[in-house]
Amino acid sequence: MRSFIAAWLAGALMALGITLSGMIDPVKVVNFLNLRGHWDPTLLLVMVSAFLTYSVGYWLSRRRQRPLWHERFHLPEKHQIDRPLVLGALLFGVGWGLVGYCPGPALAALGGLQAGTLLFVATMLLGFSLAKRWPLTRRN
Repeated sequence: MRSFIAAWLAGALMALGITLSGMIDPVKVVNFLNLRGHWDPTLLLVMVSAFLTYSVGYWLSRRRQRPLWHERFHLPEKHQIDRPLVLGALLFGVGWGLVGYCPGPALAALGGLQAGTLLFVATMLLGFSLAKRWPLTRRN
């Protein structure tokens, strides 16, 4: 139960942060990617803040035997760049660039009940389901 509470609190904190920073607005993301037009650097500030926060958290986690509310840390086990990673990154990046949403901000924006957000989340969930049934790459 403690790990569920910790995960919920972390998700709620992230949702609050991306909402307060305006990152649930897909126009801000598209403007960040628009280097020739009205470029908006606020996403860069959010990314740098996230990187610094993650770096401190990772550094602190390496000094502990185990997390506070779980049996073990769940760190990545794969360290090589392979076809599934590249295909997934490309698909994610193209989708993010076309629509201006990635999964976290889209879920945080659900409370606004905007038609575009609802459609994005529905198709994202459909994509997750299809990827589990028909993976594009072999899984090891």
